[in-house]
Amino acid sequence: MPIRLLALALLVLTALAVPAGAAADGYVPDEVIVRYEDGAGPRESETERRSGTNVEQALPGGSEQLAIEDGDSVRETIAELRRDPDVAYAVPNWKARAAAFLPNDPAFGRQWNLHDLFGINMPEAWELAAARGAPGGAGAVIAVLDSGVAYERYERFRRAPDLRATTFVKGFDFIDHDRHPNDEFGHGTHVAGTIAQATNNGIGTAGIAYGAKIMPLRVLDSAGVGDAVAIADGIRYAARKGAHVINLSLEFGPRVRAAEIPDVLAAVRFARRRGSVVIGAAGNEGPLIAYPARAAQVLAVGATTITGCEAAYSNAGKDLDVVAPGGGLDAVNTRSQWDVDHCTRKIPGKPIIQQTFTRDGWVRSFGLRGPLYKGTSMASPHVAAIAALVIATGRLGPDPTPEMVEDHIKATSRDAGVPGFDPYYGYGIVDAAAALR
Repeated sequence: MPIRLLALALLVLTALAVPAGAAADGYVPDEVIVRYEDGAGPRESETERRSGTNVEQALPGGSEQLAIEDGDSVRETIAELRRDPDVAYAVPNWKARAAAFLPNDPAFGRQWNLHDLFGINMPEAWELAAARGAPGGAGAVIAVLDSGVAYERYERFRRAPDLRATTFVKGFDFIDHDRHPNDEFGHGTHVAGTIAQATNNGIGTAGIAYGAKIMPLRVLDSAGVGDAVAIADGIRYAARKGAHVINLSLEFGPRVRAAEIPDVLAAVRFARRRGSVVIGAAGNEGPLIAYPARAAQVLAVGATTITGCEAAYSNAGKDLDVVAPGGGLDAVNTRSQWDVDHCTRKIPGKPIIQQTFTRDGWVRSFGLRGPLYKGTSMASPHVAAIAALVIATGRLGPDPTPEMVEDHIKATSRDAGVPGFDPYYGYGIVDAAAALR
């Protein structure tokens, strides 16, 4: 191309200010926005006639939205308008998209709990966390007191593929009393995955606080059972080692009362004094909130389904604080208009998807098609991860107290059930994005 023609072509492209590579859906087709110089007056209609446009509406600030009616493209129409000296500017009606991070993990689409209508609004939350300088909750430490985590290659154990990019800090096995709290059940790996499974790595699923560090503490055995001594010791260990958040996806039976587990409750109070936010599963086996979640120093989490309803198994009561996705079937409730409008047993309950063992106890085979996990055990880590995001991003300042974090999570939850607090939804369904705004 001759140099003068090349220069002219570049000048035209620059003048149009519409990127040559713009996608066809980057702006509204057959529309432009124009503003005339002050005093143009009657000449405006002549300009529109020549450019083949017609006024759709006047816009605040003095510009106009024009419809293209002569078949020309947006680019051609803008060029015509800009040649008119009475035109101050002519631009496309550009489209915007939600500023949301959508990870490339292949099973992310199945994680309704993170992005669906009654999920916890993670795409926006991830963007907000990154904008605050703590992508994925980087800097926070979350202790997972559970059946262990598939976090290392050791003897017969293997690290779960989708936890390879997750950072782990030193933990402990309070069942076998060694420094290798590897999972033999699968439950703890699933819970840890919800909190911090690697995200945007093209493998498996996404994790909520994928930049946080996990402290694996094994307090449940290969059958998912643990005792008060192991649990109390695990809580104290987590607090002494500086865990910002402690997740307890475990429950004592419905007949266990506070006076019967003094060591566990003393450990919870100790953790609170040390500044740890303690999150607990409300329980799946009784009419009241189970311990340790029932303790005043623990944020008790019930479970909801894909329809935003109380899950059929989720314990309820005045000690419930919030609810989060746990999967399963809706409870058959008619206590509020919310329940009447949203809840039905006709919709099959969906589980919470996370990479863990393909079957219980099979510690060297990982996937998404193992046991279908649903329960308040699955709901609790959603809230633990949100707490970590709030702390890591400095949303409440550099060193928020556990009370501040808990109150903030409750205040930013979406109301469900009877308006205001109620014993079936607590203060509502947690919302990660609202907690970070």
